[in-house]
Amino acid sequence: MDAFYASVEQRDRPDLRGKAIAVGGNHQRGVISTASYEARKYGVGSAMSSVIAKKKCPHLIFVPPDFKKYKAVSQQIRAIFFEYTDLVEPLSLDEAYLDVTKNKKGNPSATLIAQEIREKIKEKTGLTASAGISINKFLAKTASDIHKPNGQKTIEPEEVNEILENMEIYKFHGIGKVTTQKMYKLGIFTGRDLKVKSLEFLEKHFGKSGKHFYNMVRGIDLSPVRAHRTPKSLSAEHTFSENISSEIFMFERLKRIAADVEKRLSKRNLAGRTLTLKIKYSDFKIQTRSKTIEEYISSKTVILSIAKELLYQEKMRDSVRLLGIAVSNFNIAENQKEKKEVYVQLKFDF
Repeated sequence: MDAFYASVEQRDRPDLRGKAIAVGGNHQRGVISTASYEARKYGVGSAMSSVIAKKKCPHLIFVPPDFKKYKAVSQQIRAIFFEYTDLVEPLSLDEAYLDVTKNKKGNPSATLIAQEIREKIKEKTGLTASAGISINKFLAKTASDIHKPNGQKTIEPEEVNEILENMEIYKFHGIGKVTTQKMYKLGIFTGRDLKVKSLEFLEKHFGKSGKHFYNMVRGIDLSPVRAHRTPKSLSAEHTFSENISSEIFMFERLKRIAADVEKRLSKRNLAGRTLTLKIKYSDFKIQTRSKTIEEYISSKTVILSIAKELLYQEKMRDSVRLLGIAVSNFNIAENQKEKKEVYVQLKFDF
């Protein structure tokens, strides 16, 4: 979907149409969830601080998010996907992979299917979507960004090498700002530069990711579309209206965050063995503290207990603007064996 949250707000509020808006955050604090294309022209983007966004675009309008509404629209869109295939792998409320090799319409053209889906989305929701079509997930994702917004691109097998070799390295899906800068220092600016590097060279400088980069620039991605995709972690976080210096106040905020994590775990019938506390300081630097235990945890009481231990693990070096809790290392194997609710015996210290 094109600037999904912002587009939904502009659809429902005519006074916002054609204007630079940001969903989430406010003039003083917070982080933006997404920005309209009018705002993106000024360099405003998702996950950006509200303060920085306002400096880039002084006339930016902040709109509070309505996730209940976004979820309802997302369900409308997903229902359209299932008219064509059951192999749908949602990545978020506004993005998904579809495997249409064998589809319910018997249409041999993935390009025409994408066109039909985009037209139906526009007809039923009033929103625009972009699509990428190719031989695997990585290339489809790459193609989806080429003609955004409200467009689509098919990368044919014979086009793969030329497109990837000429692509600037920062445009590759999965290569972030830090990795981009590291590649620049190694003389890698385009796909062609990356392709001439040996597997040994890439593994030496990027570790396990080296093999991924080696395959990626060659258009190799063997991961299937998973209809029931289990996340690697579930988390919740909160940005405070004012910076907090007291650990006591931080612990009070963690109670609500732990409750949110418990709800998300319960909804997916998951429990995890690793808990990570995320701390963002007033200077925007992020610190994480993790602990792995023998038992699987899912209750807010135990989550909060471990989060408290991590909170007091060391003294805060500055005031804090955000706290978050993530649970990972899930009981997926147990769930698959049992196919029923997992009960966990808790241990108490006396």
